[in-house]
Amino acid sequence: MNQPIRPVPAAAIDRILEFAFAEDNPRGDITADSIVPTGSVANAVVSAREPGVLSGGTVFSRAMKMINTDIEITQLIEDGQKFEVGAQLLRVQGPASSVLTAERVALNLLQRMSAIATATSQLVELVSQTKARIADTRKTTPGLRVLERYAVRCGGGVNHRDNLSEAFMAKDNHLALLGEGEELSQALKRVRSQLGHTTAMEVEVDRIEQIPAVLDAGVDIIMLDNFDLLDIPAAIELINGQAIIEASGTVSAQTVAAIAQTGVDIISSGAITHSVRAIDLGLDMVIA
Repeated sequence: MNQPIRPVPAAAIDRILEFAFAEDNPRGDITADSIVPTGSVANAVVSAREPGVLSGGTVFSRAMKMINTDIEITQLIEDGQKFEVGAQLLRVQGPASSVLTAERVALNLLQRMSAIATATSQLVELVSQTKARIADTRKTTPGLRVLERYAVRCGGGVNHRDNLSEAFMAKDNHLALLGEGEELSQALKRVRSQLGHTTAMEVEVDRIEQIPAVLDAGVDIIMLDNFDLLDIPAAIELINGQAIIEASGTVSAQTVAAIAQTGVDIISSGAITHSVRAIDLGLDMVIA
């Protein structure tokens, strides 16, 4: 990555890890505690069994150290970097019993975050010759949003609003309660008059006929939701630079380039967080 990736606060990582270990290790590790010889030291590496983009090195490290601060982790490539099959990503050394106890939680998060970074990177590369940026959505795993959003950044994507409190975004079910045409426009204007000047206002439309009323309200962003590819240029012409244009729905590796080439500003994808398959990474002991 060319620019530093905004990190996740340590306290946020630790809250997730505390919950994860309470689930996975509530009363000790029966196997590791009973079979691993006292004083055994593990020397291990995390290796890639398929190509991808790394995300979650710090999370992996904090997971290991939450079980035992004597475990030492060396990250061999940076978050946001691509890796190939067989690449060594992290090196682990420390009390063997503790490494084995921490292994599953640490790897689960590293694998999921790297999968999201990889999926995001694929879309980013496919639109790299356009002005479009790839963004995530709120379709994240409950409790893991802060990590999954970081993984999107590792893949070169950008984040949508973090939560319901951060920005105004009226979607189809909101609009269904507000009416059409002038009625919709007036409702949005009332909202605009009540919001602070730093609060962004986005409205989702699923028909081109909705755009004039939304534009009249002076919103900041218009989301074209599930628009047919042939209808996007007409929507862009109608908006005519009066709002940021976001496209969403049916975004995939097969469709994203064509969507970007229409001239939209943002393409948001829920699939990069809700539909990824964990990258296959393994922690293997190094036998001297």
